[in-house]
Amino acid sequence: MSTLENRLKSALLVIDVQNDVVARAYERDAVVGVIGELVEKARAERVPVVWVRHQDEEMPAGGDGWQIVPELRRAEGEPVVEKEYGDSFEATRLETVLAERGVGRVFVTGAQTDMCIRSTLHGALTRGYDTVLVSDAHTTEDLTRWGAPEPAQVIAHTNLYWSFQKAPGRAAGTVESKEIDFWAAGAAGAAGAAG
Repeated sequence: MSTLENRLKSALLVIDVQNDVVARAYERDAVVGVIGELVEKARAERVPVVWVRHQDEEMPAGGDGWQIVPELRRAEGEPVVEKEYGDSFEATRLETVLAERGVGRVFVTGAQTDMCIRSTLHGALTRGYDTVLVSDAHTTEDLTRWGAPEPAQVIAHTNLYWSFQKAPGRAAGTVESKEIDFWAAGAAGAAGAAG
């Protein structure tokens, strides 16, 4: 259903689940555990898993904080996309990686909800992808001292507003990890997703 021709496959995006990014994340262990289960499910179903890793001045490439958390292990052949901006598509090779694999639908997981997750959701949808947010597989840290809502509210609000997103010829929505069907038509396996 995406607007990308002959791109019928799904991919699981694991965004910025790095030591420094999730060190103080809300319900860190539970979210990392869910992502780990999704990675295994995707591999078992031969669905591409694409790892996205952020770097900047505060988190330079190669440092311990930049590494993907030890609970998650990238399998040989799974691509890693390095990024410097919130949107995982911006100035990266992510579109090329997805095109090579025939992907027109992405399931989004990772951190942080109110930064790179939201940016990537919008970036994917505007580029023509069906875009599904896995509601129990993203997190953020407590930014209330800068005026942000509590992390649980940020996550709930993002799940709510993404469940109502739509665009011509594309589907969006949210789905719980246990409800994912990587091979379903449309927004893909998202109960209640538009499509």
